[in-house]
Amino acid sequence: MKPLILLIEDDSQIRRFLRAALSAENYRLQEAVTAHDGVAQAEAHRPDLILLDLGLPDQDGIEVIRSVRQWSTAPILVLSARGQERDKIEALDLGADDYVAKPFTIGELLARIRAGLRRSSTAAPGTVFHFGNVEVDLEKRVVKSGGEEVHLTPNEYRLLQVLIKHAGKVITQRQLLAEVWGPNATEQAQYLRVYIAQLRRKLERNPARPKHLHTEPGVGYRLIAED
Repeated sequence: MKPLILLIEDDSQIRRFLRAALSAENYRLQEAVTAHDGVAQAEAHRPDLILLDLGLPDQDGIEVIRSVRQWSTAPILVLSARGQERDKIEALDLGADDYVAKPFTIGELLARIRAGLRRSSTAAPGTVFHFGNVEVDLEKRVVKSGGEEVHLTPNEYRLLQVLIKHAGKVITQRQLLAEVWGPNATEQAQYLRVYIAQLRRKLERNPARPKHLHTEPGVGYRLIAED
């Protein structure tokens, strides 16, 4: 399946132009014309890449970057007629991956899209991830413990997937909640306690003394692959 691209752009002519160009390359496309709708679409559809105009009617596109980066690592490619260096620096500092000034050629834009998707794919975890006696096939979405398949609920699997993506690093409670349940759930710490306990019960040899799914008191959680 081709990558899903979210285009956040209020200019109807540019949307029409990009719709035709991206469809010709068989990309799947979602569109939004305001910052508010763009953030909502990003949360609902989890695109593989975001094309973002900075000059949106309801809010500056900078605010979209700030909002989306609280919970998503999807590449963000900024499209803007603003030529001032400080605008580029602010967008990139907040988490945009690339910046293309208007007017641009479709060849250049497609090359930047391919590069962004390639970097994102390279940064993704390998197909199979191991810790302890657990094996997670990320492509097939199959989890085994001691060679036996383990059933995980969708939220349990999504939580495990995020922990694997950041393996070895401390992930804050807010970041985990945002990536698994969305940005509106960042204060629901009880979700994490329940689901981490369920993962430990299913995947740890001794859930009462976990060796891999660690709690970092007052901060968040960490997945440690090594015994």
